[in-house]
Amino acid sequence: MSSGEESPDEGAKAPSLHRRILEDVEGRILSGEWPPGYRIPFEHELTEQYRCSRMTVNKAITELVKRGLIERRRKSGSFVTHPHAQSAVLEIHDIRLEVEQLGLPYRYEQRARLDRPAGAADRRLMELSQQARVTEVTALHFAGVQPFCLEERLINHDAVPEVASETFDDIAPGAWLISRVPWSAAEHRIRAVGADSRVAGLLAIAPGTPCLVVERRTWSGGLYVTRVLLTYPGEKHELVAEFAPTHPKLA
Repeated sequence: MSSGEESPDEGAKAPSLHRRILEDVEGRILSGEWPPGYRIPFEHELTEQYRCSRMTVNKAITELVKRGLIERRRKSGSFVTHPHAQSAVLEIHDIRLEVEQLGLPYRYEQRARLDRPAGAADRRLMELSQQARVTEVTALHFAGVQPFCLEERLINHDAVPEVASETFDDIAPGAWLISRVPWSAAEHRIRAVGADSRVAGLLAIAPGTPCLVVERRTWSGGLYVTRVLLTYPGEKHELVAEFAPTHPKLA
């Protein structure tokens, strides 16, 4: 059978092989072995190297393009991307630092913590298996005496097994993850919402108060690590990014 053909049983092996290719390429990029501008092997070369179908390789490469680690160039191949201005918007900070930069005392308070099987919505959001387990944490961050941010987070046990033994009584899950898990990519969604009665009660604001919600998913080594909703009372928070035009002459 030629290397471009798919064996009868490849469909059952494709997910794990796809992950192996993804993790191998991602590892070379993050380690610096393949620096920005480096052309990664062509898809047919990876097909021969991993003895798999072109579809399996294409799936892995497409995921890396989505994560911003590589870019495809027509007729030239796929290349490791250069850092760009958008990353400034997606920088991940410890919320404690946000509060301290305001010159206010910081306090963290855990409201709920639960280890449980991943539900259907969790599996869809984080591409988890049927057997996956997650830790669900709800916490408040304070600036002085006022609630500053509501944190609602899911953490994938497959990506961070040690989370099962962490209570989060004394450390916020975001700070804990930053210190332990080297995330390789992140996705942010930012929207404005009116606080419902539950959120309003937790943030000590009136129902309907405009809030800024940052939804973030991060992953490492081919696995989703966490999904978090960070809700800020709108009048107390803003997002700032510095950037330059990609094509200055056209600005």
